[in-house]
Amino acid sequence: MKQLKMLVLDVDGTLTDGKIYMGVNGELFKAFNCHDAVALRKLPNMGIETIIITGRESKIVLNRAKEMNITEVYQNVTNKKNKLDDIVASKNLTYQDVGFIGDDENDYEAMKECGFKACPNDASDKIKKIVDYISPKKCNEAAVREIIESNIFNLRG
Repeated sequence: MKQLKMLVLDVDGTLTDGKIYMGVNGELFKAFNCHDAVALRKLPNMGIETIIITGRESKIVLNRAKEMNITEVYQNVTNKKNKLDDIVASKNLTYQDVGFIGDDENDYEAMKECGFKACPNDASDKIKKIVDYISPKKCNEAAVREIIESNIFNLRG
């Protein structure tokens, strides 16, 4: 497989457990698996830029991205394919240079174009039909780390 130059991540159901916890005053909480960050922090040293494209907007995502050394975060994106088109063009990449880890229908159009596509085990059936790799782990079990380490980036060993 060709070396990827960029990895795109969805948030809810990919980096989180897929649940949105909401308090009585409207405050939101998200549960991230800390093990994903271990693998994600290694990617810049391998020449792989990581970005987040998510349909929701939350300061929580910005805080977590900063902890994982992800500096490019696009939130409240209604059409991930259009956003990814812009990003790929602005970085002089092709879709074959891009990997995408997502889990649901709002990721589908952008994912299907990418050179590598993966998802957690509990992703939607529509996504599972187009990916190159389905992690044996669910979204809340560090599936992102498992995909990175056991698959395309050879971080193990």
